[in-house]
Amino acid sequence: MDDGKPTQPRRTWWSRPTPPDPTPPPPAGDPSAPAPPSPPGATAPATTHPATGDVPVPGASPAPAGGGAPAAGPSLVKPDPTRTAPATGPEAGTAPATAPEVGAVPATGTAVPGAAVAAPPGAPGPAASPDGAGAGATGHPAGSGGPLHAPDEYRTPPYGEPGPWAPAPPVQRPLAGPPPAYGAPATATAAPPHPAPVPSQWGQYDPWSSPAARQHAQPLAGHPGGAGPRRPRRGLALVGALLFALLTGVLGGAVGAYVERNGGLTTVELPQAGADAGDRAPGSVAGIAARALPSVVTLHVSGGGEQGTGTGFVLDKRGHILTNHHVVDSADGDGDITVTFSGGETADATLVGGDSGYDLAVVRVTGVANLAPLPLGNSDGVRVGDPVVAIGAPFDLQNTVTSGIISAKGRPITAGGEKGDGSDISYVDALQTDAPINPGNSGGPLLDAQARVIGINSAIRAADDGSGIDDGQAGSIGLGFAIPVNQGKRVAEELINTGKATHPVIGVSLDLKFTGDGARVADKAQDGGASVTPGGPAAKAGIRPGDVITRVDGERVHNGEELIVKIRAHRPGDELRLTVRRDGREGARTLTLGSSADN
Repeated sequence: MDDGKPTQPRRTWWSRPTPPDPTPPPPAGDPSAPAPPSPPGATAPATTHPATGDVPVPGASPAPAGGGAPAAGPSLVKPDPTRTAPATGPEAGTAPATAPEVGAVPATGTAVPGAAVAAPPGAPGPAASPDGAGAGATGHPAGSGGPLHAPDEYRTPPYGEPGPWAPAPPVQRPLAGPPPAYGAPATATAAPPHPAPVPSQWGQYDPWSSPAARQHAQPLAGHPGGAGPRRPRRGLALVGALLFALLTGVLGGAVGAYVERNGGLTTVELPQAGADAGDRAPGSVAGIAARALPSVVTLHVSGGGEQGTGTGFVLDKRGHILTNHHVVDSADGDGDITVTFSGGETADATLVGGDSGYDLAVVRVTGVANLAPLPLGNSDGVRVGDPVVAIGAPFDLQNTVTSGIISAKGRPITAGGEKGDGSDISYVDALQTDAPINPGNSGGPLLDAQARVIGINSAIRAADDGSGIDDGQAGSIGLGFAIPVNQGKRVAEELINTGKATHPVIGVSLDLKFTGDGARVADKAQDGGASVTPGGPAAKAGIRPGDVITRVDGERVHNGEELIVKIRAHRPGDELRLTVRRDGREGARTLTLGSSADN
C-alpha cells in the first residue's frame, strides 16, 4: 500500500545478511563472558523470566504491557498482511502450525516466526523506536535507510501489528532457579520447585505454545505432596447434630413419661394445711350437729314377724326417748327394742306407751349414764324459710346429717290406715321441710339454728304411691313432714305419766265421703246413733247434723280430715272459733274442746 512516502525495496527475513562473529569464544567457566554466537538458523537457548514467564532475548528490552513486539535486539519480522509469505524457504525448514512455546528449542535448525535470533557478537543493535519497537520490527535489516513509515507521535503501531491495548499472551510458569545474568546462557530444563496449582485442565492451555510443548502439559490439578482433596466435614457435623437431637428427644420423652406416671423422681409430699383447732360457729350445720349427735339414737325393733329401723332422741336423764309410733309398733307385746347411741354403745329399751293418732311413742333405757337430753324449742314461733337440720339413720346409716329450710307449716297430712278400721290413721298438722328425709329418719329430731328440737320427722312424700309415714322405700323428693314439737311435748308427757295420750274432741261424727268444700257433719253416726253427741262441745255451740264447717280459727278447711288435724293440734280445754255454713249462710260458733278420755 503506497501512502505517498518514499519507500525502499522490502527485504524478506530469509535474505537478511548476517555478519561474521569476530568475537572469540569466552574461556570455560566464566559466567560473565558473553554467550557464543549461534550458528545461522539456530535458536539460542532461552530462559523464562522468573516474574513474567517470558523468554528474555539478549540485547532486547522488556515487552510493553500491551503485549507488543520486543523493544530491541534482532527479531523476526511478521509478514506483511498485504503480502503472502511462502510457507517454506530455501534456508528454513517447514514452519510449525503454531509457534513453539517460549523457552523450548525446536528439534531442527529452522527459524520459527516469533523466536529470537542471536545477533553476531559485537554487532551494534538497532536503536529502539519511540513506540518501543526495534528497527528490525519493520522488516528492514539493520543499517538500512530507515523504517517504511515515520514514527507516529501518538504511538500508533504499524499496520498489521497489535497495539499496546492488545491482550498479553498467557503468562507462563517460571522455571526453577534464579534468573541468569544478562547475556548468560539460559537453561530451560529445570522444573519449578513449587508449581502453582492449576484449577482445571483448561487453565494449562497456551495458544502460543507448540504441539510438542502441549504434549508435556501437566495432569489435572492436584494438591502438593500428593495428598487428595480434603473432603468437607459439614455433612458429618450435620449428621452428628441430628443424632444428638434424636437422642436428646428420646431421653427427654422417657424422663417426661416416667415423671408423669410416677409423679416425679423423688418422694411426693403434697402441701397440707395444719389441723384446725377452732370450733365451728354454733349456728352452723357443723356446730348444730356437734351438739345434737350425742343425744340422737338409732332403734332396731323386731317382733310379730317384722323388723324395722328408726331414730329417736333423749328427752331426760331418766332414759326416756321419744320416737314415732310406727317405728316401735311391731314391738308392742313381746318384741325387742335395741338402742344404739352415737358413740356406738348399745342398750335394751322397753316401750312406755304410744299413740297411733299422733304417731308418737316413748321408750326407756336403763343402766345408761351420762345421758344428754336435747332441748325442746317452740314450734309456734317457726317461720317459713328458717334453716333446719335433720339427724337420723336413713337406710340404717346412723348419724346422718342433712340440712334444709322450713318450706311450709300447718300441712294437714294423714298417714297409716293399713289395718283398715282407721285405728292406725295419724292426723298431723305438720311442718314441711326440704331437708332430705328417708326411711330410717322417722322419729329423729328436726333442729333449728340453736340446736333445739322443733319437730319430730315422721313422713315423706313418696313419688311412687304418695303414701305417708315410712310405708314405702321411695327416697326423698324434697317433701318431708315433721310433727310440731309442741304437740309432741304434750303427748310425750301424757305417755310418760299415764301410759296413754288423750285427744281433743268436739263431739260430732263427720261425713268423710262429702265431696264439697268443707267438713260436713253426718246425718247419723256409723253405729246408727246421733251424729252430734248430746251435751258435747258441738251440741253446746249449737251445731246440728248437716252443717258444714268451713274455717277453724280463721283458717280454711276443705274436708273432714283437715278438720281433725286442726282440732288435734290443740289441747283438750282449748277454745275454738268455728265458721259454719247452714242453708247457704255462714255463721260463727265458739266452743271449748273436750277430751277423748271423757267418753
